[in-house]
Amino acid sequence: MIKIHLVAPDGAETALEVKPAGSLMEAAVKHNVDGIAADCGGLLTCATCHVYVREPFAAQLPPPGPDELGMLEFAAAERRPNSRLSCQVELTAALDGLTVDLPPTQY
Repeated sequence: MIKIHLVAPDGAETALEVKPAGSLMEAAVKHNVDGIAADCGGLLTCATCHVYVREPFAAQLPPPGPDELGMLEFAAAERRPNSRLSCQVELTAALDGLTVDLPPTQY
């Protein structure tokens, strides 16, 4: 199991212990985390699972592919250098302690 932390815009934190498998979006949806809408269910056809990945984890992730970069252009909240779609963040043992900030809106 690994621990991941999702921080809401108001500073409230949700900590999850999950298996290192699947995506961050899948884990958030499974645990009903507010702030991850995931309208397309991880098909990379929306940007409603946008998150800001904190260091040191942002630097550890593979760079976003062209499809993810394209969808991030449609994110409702400000796009930042550490913006990622949580459906593209594959949970591995190396991401134990991962912390992401949720944007103020997904729409």
